[in-house]
Amino acid sequence: MKELIEHVVLALVDDPDAVTVAEVEQDGRVVYQVTVAPGDAGKVIGRGGRIISALRTLAKAAHTKSGERTHVEINA
Repeated sequence: MKELIEHVVLALVDDPDAVTVAEVEQDGRVVYQVTVAPGDAGKVIGRGGRIISALRTLAKAAHTKSGERTHVEINA
């Protein structure tokens, strides 16, 4: 899942060298912390939050079978 999120984010940003994705266990859920360059945060969030919402839906769908809760955070 981490690789898929990283692949999608790399396709969106202008500075791919600044992209990192960390998978952290927090409060009984898996949190994917996506770090991008400050100028690229808006591209990953999308208009009205559509892109980040889609990434969160994708992560939740991937973890549904295992019963794990997930979340995707953006850090700039």
